[in-house]
Amino acid sequence: MRTSPAIDSLLASADLGGLVSLTPVGGGDISAAWRVECERGTVFAKTGPVLSESIFSAEAAGLQELAKADCIRVPAVVSQGTSGDEAWIALEWLEMQSSSPAVDAKLGEQLAALHRYTADQYGFYRDTMIGSTPQPNAQKSDWVEFYRLERLEFQLRTARANGFGGELQTLGRLVIDAVPEFFAGRAPEPSLLHGDLWSGNKAACDGEPIIFDPAVYYGDRETDLAMSRLFGGFHRSFYEAYESAWSLADGHQQRVALYQLYHVLNHLNIFGSGYLGRSISLMRSLLD
Repeated sequence: MRTSPAIDSLLASADLGGLVSLTPVGGGDISAAWRVECERGTVFAKTGPVLSESIFSAEAAGLQELAKADCIRVPAVVSQGTSGDEAWIALEWLEMQSSSPAVDAKLGEQLAALHRYTADQYGFYRDTMIGSTPQPNAQKSDWVEFYRLERLEFQLRTARANGFGGELQTLGRLVIDAVPEFFAGRAPEPSLLHGDLWSGNKAACDGEPIIFDPAVYYGDRETDLAMSRLFGGFHRSFYEAYESAWSLADGHQQRVALYQLYHVLNHLNIFGSGYLGRSISLMRSLLD
């Protein structure tokens, strides 16, 4: 059976025995995805050029950090590495199904538990990725400083490098200057975050929630919830269960757009000008 250096190295590192079948599957805009059936088990693998190693290693680190909290099921990391000019990551194979209101309710409760898993500082011990964009995570003791520098300013610098100047940069600077006003008297705990919690990164497995493709760091728990509202796909049972487990702080409604701005700017940087109007609209609403 014809394979590739990445698949061959994956098989050798994971001690899965001989290859039985290799089937392409959906699941990656950035990389190729495979169902790798072997003599001693089956894994889900993603392969790509060696430059993908930073993406795969960040994914592995994020999944392992989420697994440490032992609150929400995530795919176990089987192996990750490079071979020649290729990179790979192998995860346990899970039969996933679409979520349901009942599963979303369990996810809301479990996410509240995950957010109680905290650190001493905001950020992470390493940088991660948000889609195909680097996500800097320099650890800081001040959340406002972290969010301004590591999230909004980074995305705006990237946008400028991508040719988006003018009003976007002018309004962006004003929003960054206004960030402290959204946190008067509030210093959120550095909660463990999925970091990219939209409907495409959750599913059900054996009736239980499962989350994947994280952009992990420690920060304000409201950021995960704001992202979950950005592209829809979460049942109201999710929010009701979360609120029942751990009520959100006063003023959280006013911070939703602030936290969504980071992800909309990231989509601008990845997908282009189709997100420019939405970015500017969010900035204007924040300044109003």
